[in-house]
Amino acid sequence: MSISFYTDEALFEACGVRVAFTERFGGVSEGPYESLDLGTAAAGLCDAPERTAENRSVAARALGAQGMPLIVPNQIHKDTVVVCGDISEVSDVQKAADGGADAVVVTCSGVAAMLRFADCVPVVVVSPTGAFAVVHAGWRGVVARIVEKAICSLAEKDGASVFSYNAYIGPHIRPCCFQVGEDVALTFSREFGAEVVGDDRHVDMVAALTQSMTRVGMNPDRIADLGVCTVEDERFFSYRRSGGDCGRHGAMAFRI
Repeated sequence: MSISFYTDEALFEACGVRVAFTERFGGVSEGPYESLDLGTAAAGLCDAPERTAENRSVAARALGAQGMPLIVPNQIHKDTVVVCGDISEVSDVQKAADGGADAVVVTCSGVAAMLRFADCVPVVVVSPTGAFAVVHAGWRGVVARIVEKAICSLAEKDGASVFSYNAYIGPHIRPCCFQVGEDVALTFSREFGAEVVGDDRHVDMVAALTQSMTRVGMNPDRIADLGVCTVEDERFFSYRRSGGDCGRHGAMAFRI
């Protein structure tokens, strides 16, 4: 069984960090969760837990993380960041993440982190030292500055210059399909400027996130955007396209 994913081989060669954004195919789930559903019942999904567990094993094998401890938070669309500084801390960090978190910072080797998506924005930030953060940025998280907080937490533990970090923005709902209500449009205009809200209230999450990341010192030239819309591209799960009943693809990172 094989899966398809997006990664940066040059980054892996440079600092040993594997970044991956998975597609939805190559797993064992069926129906609206077909087939590499990496979500959980705890997230309000109805796929069989044994299938999502097998899918996570499939993904770990394909990416080279087989047998590695994996931190998977309960995502709550807020601004909580959990940090793992040593493999001995994984159990405690996972317990904290179970209570709700939307970003995982890892500063040690041998520990993987994964968050799950079906239109929200996946962001992975990597330091040249090999420390990294994996972030789930729904619109509420973007407004709450979750990516900024994850970068600052990473920098505090890591010590490298934020200007030297790389950021990867994965597949998500693009402005063409992300029309929001008037209240959300006004919130984005107030927080990030009217330029992030297009005609008829179509919000550009990348523009907002880029503004957030550069505000805390990131080099805009080091922010890479995959440029894929999950609503339009059926290689990915989409909450909006499916009407809410769907699986979750993943953003994963680890350092060997």
